[in-house]
Amino acid sequence: MDLIKVKKKNEVFLQIETEPSIEQELSEHFCFYVPGYKFMPAYRNRMWDGKIRLFDLRAKTLYSGLFKYVQEFAKVRDYTLEVDQNSFGTPESTHIANIESLLERVSLSVNGESITARDYQLDALSRTISDKKALLLSPTASGKSLIIYLAIRYYLEEYDGKVLIIVPTTSLVEQMYSDFGDYSEFDEWNTEENCHRIYSGKERYQIKERVIITTWQSIYKMQSPWFQEYGMVIGDEAHNFKAKSLTAIMEKCVNAQYRIGTTGTLDGTQTHQLVLEGLFGPVYKVTTTKRLIEEKSLADLDILVLLLKYKDDYCKMVSKMKYQDELDFIVKYEPRNNFISNLAMDQEGNTLILFQYVEKHGKPLHSMLQEKFDALPRKSRKLFYVSGETDVETREQIREITEQESDAIIVASMGTFSTGINIRRLHNIIFASPSKSQIRVLQSIGRGLRKSDDGINTKVYDIADDLHWKAKKNYTLQHAAERIKIYSKEKFDYKLHDINI
Repeated sequence: MDLIKVKKKNEVFLQIETEPSIEQELSEHFCFYVPGYKFMPAYRNRMWDGKIRLFDLRAKTLYSGLFKYVQEFAKVRDYTLEVDQNSFGTPESTHIANIESLLERVSLSVNGESITARDYQLDALSRTISDKKALLLSPTASGKSLIIYLAIRYYLEEYDGKVLIIVPTTSLVEQMYSDFGDYSEFDEWNTEENCHRIYSGKERYQIKERVIITTWQSIYKMQSPWFQEYGMVIGDEAHNFKAKSLTAIMEKCVNAQYRIGTTGTLDGTQTHQLVLEGLFGPVYKVTTTKRLIEEKSLADLDILVLLLKYKDDYCKMVSKMKYQDELDFIVKYEPRNNFISNLAMDQEGNTLILFQYVEKHGKPLHSMLQEKFDALPRKSRKLFYVSGETDVETREQIREITEQESDAIIVASMGTFSTGINIRRLHNIIFASPSKSQIRVLQSIGRGLRKSDDGINTKVYDIADDLHWKAKKNYTLQHAAERIKIYSKEKFDYKLHDINI
């Protein structure tokens, strides 16, 4: 009977010892094509075969979060699996977590009112603390930051190390810091004394606080010794962690026994999920958007797919275009932008317009809306514009102001507002740019699902473009079909409306 010996090299990697033939099997088993590899320069230049290999044949290592897949691999092939223990413990070691005593000591609050954590949040917390490694799959507005906060409080009481929280944007650094302050308002634990923020040149050394909240861009060039004092690492919006620089950060956290990733959605590819599970641990589904809507924890959601029909002349012209040329035509087409701006002006409540291209779409849309605002007899309505050029402080001010408004319009780039930004009073979302990314679509929808005080349902306007010519479907129409598949998969209610433009 063939033997596979497994031990922890550190908190990142498993060290695997077995016969060369089984090593080759492992290499093939943990090997996947990268989505879109055929279009990548390295593949086209024949410098790469388009595959990711998670088992390193030279170092004999595999991400520790994939241990359960090694167990399955051995079981199916009737190989003997021998697990060795060392100073890092074993790959399957767990911790008995007493979260009840933690909850007795921690006073939780939101917006100045005392709260108690929901059952599914406590289940996720217990699972995370016990297993030490987890990829929490939980939708927007399900309280991921509260789970993170409680996990941190538990770690700080039980262990001596530091906690590293990595988020995608500077806005989310401020928001996480603000959320912790909100949760601990009635508690002795002080956010200012315990948390340090890193971005845009802020201090990276000689940090006395035990909790560091940072963007990945601020630390990915730091050398390995900088990461060794962290015993817990948390990746918020973890779906971003397939990028090489983010993966490199996680690989440097060799002493972080607690590894927690949180995300609202995965992109549906096996490669993506296995990389994330390798870095953080097995996927644990906390709850679903549909369940939260049914429980009235989130706002009801109405999705209206507005299928814009174009004249034959334009359809014929676009049928000969490449993908990028089609996008350029769509975002620059003035009647379309006029339709979007009029749609926003007609809405009741706060409206978010999401665009992809700053210069050729976002700024012209904002200018068109500004003209309409200037013509209004009533000047109390507010218009905001946010893109990557907008500084962090201004973005945070816009978010806070919007929560006090009842009919503001925010024109925002997807990069700044599709991920993680919380606005409790958001009633309408308009997808002004075509997208087929499951992550981007679901994250964007999540911006409007937080229940507002006024109880108004959230409306999502998905702008789709029908420029098909004879039997040939245009690219963005195909993308719209992919978005509709996502809505069906998530069990969202949607209606399709044809509009001649």
